[in-house]
Amino acid sequence: MLFSRTVAGTLFLGGGIAFTLGSLLYPSMLGVQKVSSAPDRIIGRPATGPLTEADRDFVVEVRAAGLWEYPVGRMAIQKSTTKAVKTAGEHLIAGHASLDAACRGVAGELDIALPNQPSPQQQGFVAQLTAESGKQFDTDLATILRATQGGILSKTANVRTTTKNSLIRALADRTNDIVMDHITLVEKTGLVDFDRALSQPTGLPAQDTTPPPPVAGQPQAVLPSPADSTLSPRLVAPSGGQGRR
Repeated sequence: MLFSRTVAGTLFLGGGIAFTLGSLLYPSMLGVQKVSSAPDRIIGRPATGPLTEADRDFVVEVRAAGLWEYPVGRMAIQKSTTKAVKTAGEHLIAGHASLDAACRGVAGELDIALPNQPSPQQQGFVAQLTAESGKQFDTDLATILRATQGGILSKTANVRTTTKNSLIRALADRTNDIVMDHITLVEKTGLVDFDRALSQPTGLPAQDTTPPPPVAGQPQAVLPSPADSTLSPRLVAPSGGQGRR
């Protein structure tokens, strides 16, 4: 099954790339390629503890996850024919609004540059689900999310046990709680194709799994909380977090 090349939605722009579901478990977990191959290298020594490349990559990955899962949550509410999928969509929106605020706060404190768009691979997920409807939409949504969320759980556990930075530990704790909530609700839909979700990775080139870097001075996308009735991402002037990438 191939993904469409046209990405719909208001959160990001740009074309998607065709992928198979078997590529979901690429080692970067969320479809975000590591910036370098030296995850233990210290890139900063803030008051909250040494910051490594793995710490920085984790913040970027959590941010990128929200940039595609949030609009998918909106789609679940609008398009699904089942209550269970709609409920999962509501939790995706609430959870990623909370995580997005946390990521932007941590990035500002630690001078980490955050993407404003998900990776081409993640854009492909959104494009596919945008084009689908009915049972196919519900099943693919549940299966794709189960695959990617399983990956981020492993990534979160690794970062939580290795980081020496207190802000990163707090973000990992929050991420673990929210992703566990999401993965539990996705499984409760009864629609996950576990053979597909747990299939082995085929590997993808870095340009497909890396979110584009932010443009200097570009407004930052903010994922609004469910209290905002429009649930439309808004743009705000960047405040820090434009440095380490």
